[in-house]
Amino acid sequence: NLNPETTLFLIASKTFTTAETTTNAKSAKSWFLETAKDEAHIAKHFVALSTNAEKVAEFGIDTKNMFGFENWVGGRYSVWSSIGLSVALYIGYDNFVDFLKGAEAVDKHFAETPLEQNIPVIGGLLSIWYNNFFGAQTHLVAPFDQYLHRFPAYLQ
Repeated sequence: NLNPETTLFLIASKTFTTAETTTNAKSAKSWFLETAKDEAHIAKHFVALSTNAEKVAEFGIDTKNMFGFENWVGGRYSVWSSIGLSVALYIGYDNFVDFLKGAEAVDKHFAETPLEQNIPVIGGLLSIWYNNFFGAQTHLVAPFDQYLHRFPAYLQ
């Protein structure tokens, strides 16, 4: 029940070549153009979060509407880059700043805390311990809140 005239599409893809993302983006573009009828309107309704300006332009998004980030940013860390725009829009700027501060606190803890008290190091070592000495080949991530019920689906 979306209205194409009031819908903003955020197409988030580092390379703008990922099959699933580009397929969904093309579907959104087709749906939008059923109403808009003119590809010139894409510039007002589609933005890209990507490192690949050439592919963004090929898709029809004005590169002025592209939020770029560095090529060295890996997919697992991209929420801290412009890819996090959708999160910022959803939770609000102030909450997103708090989110980033939380990430910074974890980074500082990892970089500055002695190994015997370093939570990420201990967690990593426990994973190795359970895998190598107990043959545990799975890792459980159990959401503690209803709002995180879909979170495990995004883990690799």
